[in-house]
Amino acid sequence: MSTHILAIDQGTTSTRAIVFDHSGSVVSVGQLEHKQIFPKAGWVEHDPMEIWRNVREVIGVALGKANLTRHDLAAVGITNQRETAVVWDKNTGKPVYNAIVWQDTRTQPIVDRLAADGGVERFKHDVGLPLATYFAGTKIAWILENVDGAREKAERGELLFGTTDTWVLWNLTGGKHGGVHATDVTNASRTLFMDLKTLDWRDDILDVFGVPRAMLPQIRSSSEVYGVAESHSLLREAPIAGILGDQQAATFGQAAFDAGESKNTYGTGNFVIVNTGEEVVHSGNGLLTTLAYRLGDEAPRYALEGSIAVTGSLVQWLRDNLGIISDAKQVEKLAASVDDNGGAYIVPAFSGLFAPYWRPDARGAIVGLTRFVNKAHLARAALESTAYQTRDVLDAVEQDTGVRLRELRVDGGMTANQLLMQFQADVLGIPVVRPTVAETTALGAAYAAGLAVGFWSSRDELRANWQEGARWEPASDRAATEGLYRTWQKAVTKTFDWAE
Repeated sequence: MSTHILAIDQGTTSTRAIVFDHSGSVVSVGQLEHKQIFPKAGWVEHDPMEIWRNVREVIGVALGKANLTRHDLAAVGITNQRETAVVWDKNTGKPVYNAIVWQDTRTQPIVDRLAADGGVERFKHDVGLPLATYFAGTKIAWILENVDGAREKAERGELLFGTTDTWVLWNLTGGKHGGVHATDVTNASRTLFMDLKTLDWRDDILDVFGVPRAMLPQIRSSSEVYGVAESHSLLREAPIAGILGDQQAATFGQAAFDAGESKNTYGTGNFVIVNTGEEVVHSGNGLLTTLAYRLGDEAPRYALEGSIAVTGSLVQWLRDNLGIISDAKQVEKLAASVDDNGGAYIVPAFSGLFAPYWRPDARGAIVGLTRFVNKAHLARAALESTAYQTRDVLDAVEQDTGVRLRELRVDGGMTANQLLMQFQADVLGIPVVRPTVAETTALGAAYAAGLAVGFWSSRDELRANWQEGARWEPASDRAATEGLYRTWQKAVTKTFDWAE
């Protein structure tokens, strides 16, 4: 009897396989990190073959820990780091270049070239996104323009493109021996190529980018059976039935199914998504218009998103680059050893600023330094920057929608940090709520897959699974907190106009 769902979470720093039961509880986890490759300043890459090896291994670990086999799985869901681009040879199954990661900024000259005719919002009304290095489209163009022989192979129909969901799906379902080349609407909406209304690739935009349509995967819904695992897999014949980009998956896992419902994920970066229902809302305040999800043949659901590039990775930077801490978990204790930030602010514009500023010319800065400031103040400033950046985005959401959130649902690794969560509630002036099941990204992919095969009957059943795990109420002096936030806004301006 099929009693469980497996979710594959192919993230920015690691790949996980998580087994869920019918209540949405975690049964077992397999996880492996993959190497972060930095060939030059601003370049970030992953090895797609390493990722695929890790996918296979973590599946085995998760099934082994749960003492389950493929016969116990009703379906498999996939969630993934969005915008990270893989281009591979469909005949050999080998990538022509490393995956170019969403954080990578090498494509700024391509962005500038495309923006010379119509500005960075040239395609935004149609695709919901400004021209930026963040999105997958410019990364495909870079590979075709810079990898020897790639354009010729692409024009002969020999190369395939996919974000990492597509790479995993293609390999899981047979690879060069008939693998399914598809993605879902949420990932397609992050390429710069998908029309928000028709949910199809735009040939005119592909022509401008110089990307052959034959490279692109078929766009499918977020919840349907795409294919079954190939015969040599541990998942043999299990249906692959759900795909959601990681932030949309976390929103789905938080049961934010309807207009006005939202979540904020605290991971490598922070991503606020606010569901706008069946309405396409165009932002005038630096937010992205994206797909929230689509279930089978239902009407698609849309969302506004605020993408923040650097939050959790700032803590990693304190550890790996400055040596202020030796383990990421130490940052809370160090930050809590002082009463405030000592006047120091860190604006982590390592690859420019994302929402709501969209300033590729910005670079990271530590401002307000005096002889009084020590490493504990810097640790606190790093955590506070995450809360401030979230406030920036939620203020933009309120301006776009006219709706002030009553509470913020949160998930992701940084929500274990009590100091950060309390400061977030103080900065926003609303409660911050974390669910019992913190693995909302993988859970969202599991939910999408389970709905497709009838493992769960409806969104109402999924909503009933959601349970509050922790709550932080605003507790600080409001006037003092607003003063801190105004200084943060001044600090942000100091990062502008740095990169030529």
